[in-house]
Amino acid sequence: MRLSSAQMDRACGAPLGSAVGDALGAGYEFGCAAVGPDGPGMIGGGLGNFAPGEWTDDTAMTWPVLATATKGADLASPEALDEIAQGFLDWFASGPADIGNQTRQVLGTTLVQERGANPTLVEERGALRRASKPGDLSARMAQAAATLHAKTGRTGGNGSLMRTSPVALAHLDDPQRLTAAAEAISALTHTDERAGQACVLWSHATRHAVLEGELDVRVGLPYLSDEAQDFWAARIDEAESREPATFTPNGYVVTALQAAWSAIHHTPVPDDMPCRHLQHALDTAIRIGNDTDTVAAIAGGLLGARWGASAVPAEWRRIVHGYPGRTAEDLVEAATLAARDGRPNAYGWPGVGRINYHRAHRPVLVRHPFDDGVWLGNVLALDELPEEITAVVSLCLTGSEQTPSGVVHVPFRLIDDPQPEANPNLDFVLTDAARTVGSLRAEGHQVLVHCVAAQSRTPTVGIAYAMISGVNLDTATKGVCSALPDASPNRGFRATLARYSAEGIGPR
Repeated sequence: MRLSSAQMDRACGAPLGSAVGDALGAGYEFGCAAVGPDGPGMIGGGLGNFAPGEWTDDTAMTWPVLATATKGADLASPEALDEIAQGFLDWFASGPADIGNQTRQVLGTTLVQERGANPTLVEERGALRRASKPGDLSARMAQAAATLHAKTGRTGGNGSLMRTSPVALAHLDDPQRLTAAAEAISALTHTDERAGQACVLWSHATRHAVLEGELDVRVGLPYLSDEAQDFWAARIDEAESREPATFTPNGYVVTALQAAWSAIHHTPVPDDMPCRHLQHALDTAIRIGNDTDTVAAIAGGLLGARWGASAVPAEWRRIVHGYPGRTAEDLVEAATLAARDGRPNAYGWPGVGRINYHRAHRPVLVRHPFDDGVWLGNVLALDELPEEITAVVSLCLTGSEQTPSGVVHVPFRLIDDPQPEANPNLDFVLTDAARTVGSLRAEGHQVLVHCVAAQSRTPTVGIAYAMISGVNLDTATKGVCSALPDASPNRGFRATLARYSAEGIGPR
């Protein structure tokens, strides 16, 4: 399926939104800390004594699903389910700081069975490797979950719903396969039918948000049985009619889904910057309490699918990270491949060391006219970066090797197209980029701001940065455009800057 730039942004937002919700909620889980008046922060701590910005088991278990989706796989196939199951075991073998009791039992049992069935099983670099026929490992894991369910009757925790954000990306063009994949991946560890049904509902809602830019958790109801449709329609109605704070404790998958949806539904969408709904709704979700990281991860996946990766603030993207040594940009790159059936874009991104843009012919690198600690340039400026520049703000895609190692790199999604649909979060992105430059300067960095040719995006952010520093629009525009040889912000960018000026403020 060919996606528009806005749809691709929303696809990338699903796993990224889930991860930032997870990392935000980690420090507040089960009352470990109280949310202050300024909202939740990536404070770390929590049950796993996580580092600030570190995600928990929620995203660690999401990663194998997303990584498998990057290969263009049918996630319901035996081979894909085996790969996902193996990813779960690899993570379990790494000794995670926090893991749900039910998941611990299922993975522990599967690991013992695998060792018994594969005497030559060895541990290699912390990851367990095995060889067997397709479907064998996933069947063993699902059977371990079924045995636990038969013994206890309790496998309806929220642990499969928390990791479902990538499922829709692999099946945007096939809702039937999406349904099968959501159920099968859930059943690897959670036999309870409500867990599988919740994953189906949330995955369909994610798909709808990516494709249509709408929040609707009911779109998946037709893919459930009549009994399940009645059950979940009533629970969704309840989530919308009751305050979010009533949905606690929320370790049960039904209550977790209600908590996440209630938080999203009851949080108003701001008039000035609608995409801030993502931040505000995550605040609401975490304030519910109890299993805060998981409820926020569930909510964040759908919010990200609605508002896009570009709606996630750079201050969160800069520090969010976790098992297996991944970052926010790794999630975005993986989501891109998952939504493109495993294929990189026309530039070979992601997965290319360098992008050679035909519009960049010679390096452009000048100092910002209102702050000589900020540099403005094009993508070729990265090739001969002055030593004093210690941070780079990229407004275009770059290859993995183009930014020198040791330099702080903060990318932004900003499309050089004046049409509003190309940059649905334009106000927020310009604000966030300008403020990020200011934050980097406050940290002591000299900063390069660049796009492909330094013609439209770079001068726009350069002007926005000057405006938040107190320079009026006309002076900022003349100064920045005089400094850059070919500066000509497109009309959409100019209109946004003019609106800021008319309101008497710089980007907020």
